[in-house]
Amino acid sequence: MNNLDGGGQKRIFIAIFIAFIFFIAYDYLYVQPRDNALNAIQAKAKAKAQTTVNSVAGTNTKVAPKSDSSITSTILHFTKHSSNSAKNASFKNISKKDILLSVKTKNDLFEIDKLGRIAQVTLLQKRFVDKEGKQIKLFDKNQLKPLEVRFVDTKLNVQAFKTDVSANAKYLDASNKTKVLVLTQKLKGTTLTKKLTFYPDGHYDLVASANKPFFITSGYRPDVIVDMYADHGAIVSNNNGSSDVIKDEKLDKSQSYKNVQFISGFDRYYTTLLYNFKNPMNVTAVPSANKSPELFIKVNKSISLSGYIGPKDHKALKALNPHLTDVIEYGWFTFIARPMFSFLQAIHNIVGNWGWTIVLLTLIVKLILFPLSYKGMISMQRLKTLAPKIKELQAKYKGDKQKQSTHMMELYKKHGANPMGGCLPMVLQIPVFFAIYRVLLNSIELKGAPWIFWIHDLALMDPYYILPILMGITMYLQQRITPNTMQDPTQRKIFQFLPVIFTFFFLWFPAGLTLYWFVNNLFTAGQQFYINKVFEKQRAKAGH
Repeated sequence: MNNLDGGGQKRIFIAIFIAFIFFIAYDYLYVQPRDNALNAIQAKAKAKAQTTVNSVAGTNTKVAPKSDSSITSTILHFTKHSSNSAKNASFKNISKKDILLSVKTKNDLFEIDKLGRIAQVTLLQKRFVDKEGKQIKLFDKNQLKPLEVRFVDTKLNVQAFKTDVSANAKYLDASNKTKVLVLTQKLKGTTLTKKLTFYPDGHYDLVASANKPFFITSGYRPDVIVDMYADHGAIVSNNNGSSDVIKDEKLDKSQSYKNVQFISGFDRYYTTLLYNFKNPMNVTAVPSANKSPELFIKVNKSISLSGYIGPKDHKALKALNPHLTDVIEYGWFTFIARPMFSFLQAIHNIVGNWGWTIVLLTLIVKLILFPLSYKGMISMQRLKTLAPKIKELQAKYKGDKQKQSTHMMELYKKHGANPMGGCLPMVLQIPVFFAIYRVLLNSIELKGAPWIFWIHDLALMDPYYILPILMGITMYLQQRITPNTMQDPTQRKIFQFLPVIFTFFFLWFPAGLTLYWFVNNLFTAGQQFYINKVFEKQRAKAGH
């Protein structure tokens, strides 16, 4: 590291930029086309030969009720036949003939099917609309459904999938006050009862009982926003405070958990939850056909749970139980991102607009990190002035790296320059910037949130591409006024094209994220301009 000159520092930055560009390009040019092709094939296969629930249940498999391995086999047997979710919009529409009743809350519409499962949840708030302007539906019709029951006794299970439930109502309106729904399924040797208490805010309590052991599931995760920029899959949270995040396509074999407080299936913005913080649960996670997690809670005869299906809204989840906010997953930078979100929310409580909240957050963070930025930028200025002398030493001692390094260190020491001074302060800021990036990427609060004039939804791309273009301009401006000591023409060309490349990719980014990068670039350019002036004054006083 001792011979790391300004060009070496630039190479580090270029490597970071190229890695980021590759990350986006890989998704845009490979992952998304691949997923779209696979989903099209999958959707076609479903339309051609959909396996009905009754035919799945009709398979004759004998399983011993008291064997844990056999219990897992039972779940796996029925799970492997169930279809995976598809992103084709037609699969969001549940057949009306399969729906037994509907329950309306203040923010949601629950559709319960004839087997007593939550077949669909439609979000009713105006801000939750898809690209076609229709209210968002969380589930696909062929996926594993919340509150589906699997009996350990296979024969009983087969019967259960062929027997419709009865209900105490055909429609419930829980928009203003609590309503109770009782679902009854009469089987040979037992009766399965589900008592659901729906609350206006959309969450519900469940008491499920039978005199035979069974499993009940939270269902497959919502399938609305799924991409490589945010985690999606399932979370199992234990009563010791630890959580196990199981990402889609990463579960090779079934796993068992004890003393579980809540389970969640989630995509970027939405979740389905079952929880009990008083009486911990035993849970089994089994892989679907594409190795994605499906969670089942073991029940001997009866169980009491609470559930929530909807947006991963921080305030809503915290109101139910503060621990439920753990379903808002930020990946590697969670330890920084969570306090960052709390800070973001505190600013919003004062400002009242998420766009201006992002602007203020970026400004505050830039001011807090300014001492680091100042040191780094000053160091880069000093290295720039030494660039000709460094080049002379490299040429003079071309054949002797040890002497070259020694003389360069003497030069740095004489002029008070630090070859790592411009790099380390920037590297230390990277986790903060990426934490903000992940917060803005995963915050459902930005959905439907306007900023100014043409930006009506910060969770969607800028419809007129104004913010991406401004972001590119500020990035170019920042590049022009930042000291550049690169000698390699290839590196210089790559660096010059970065604003164009970034602008291209940001055209499709959510407006909230693009706003953050634009404001960050703008203030960084302002800081660089100020430091350039300060440095020139210092040089003038020193007589250089």
